[in-house]
Amino acid sequence: MKVRVELTDGTAEDEVVIRCGRVDDNVRRLCTYITEQAGSETGLVFLKENREYYFPLKNVLFFETEGERVFAHTADDAYLINHRLYELEQLLPRYFVRVSKSSIVNVRRVYSVTRDLTSSSLIQFTDSHKQIYASRHYYGELRHRLQERSQYEK
Repeated sequence: MKVRVELTDGTAEDEVVIRCGRVDDNVRRLCTYITEQAGSETGLVFLKENREYYFPLKNVLFFETEGERVFAHTADDAYLINHRLYELEQLLPRYFVRVSKSSIVNVRRVYSVTRDLTSSSLIQFTDSHKQIYASRHYYGELRHRLQERSQYEK
C-alpha cells in the first residue's frame, strides 16, 4: 500500500481519497478509522454545575434527553450538553447510534442487549450499572452497528 499526502492551498476542508483496485477489509477499516478520527473532534463541552469538562467521546455511554435538556452519561456521572439529539447525530462518529426518540448510544460500550419482541430492548454497558432501552423502531440499526463493530475488532 502506498500513502501520499498532498498539500493544497485554498481548500475549504481537508479531503481523504483512497484509490484502490477493490474494497476489502483493510480498506473498510481504514475508512472507519479516518471517519472516526475526523468525528472525534466534535468540540463537545460537557457541563456540570459551574464547570466545563473536556474528555474523550469514548467515555460517553449514551446521550439522553430529559425534558428540554440533553445529558451525556458516563459510567459514573451525567453531564449537560448544549446540543439537541438531532444535532449530535450529525456531530458524533459512526460508533454512536440512535436507539430511541430520546437516546443515542456508544456501540463500543454496549455489553449486552436483552431483546424483547413486543416492546423495547434493554441495553447494558461495559463497566457500568447504567442501562437504557432501545425501541423496536431503532433496533435494526443498533444490531447492524453492533455487528459492524465486531467485524472491525477482529
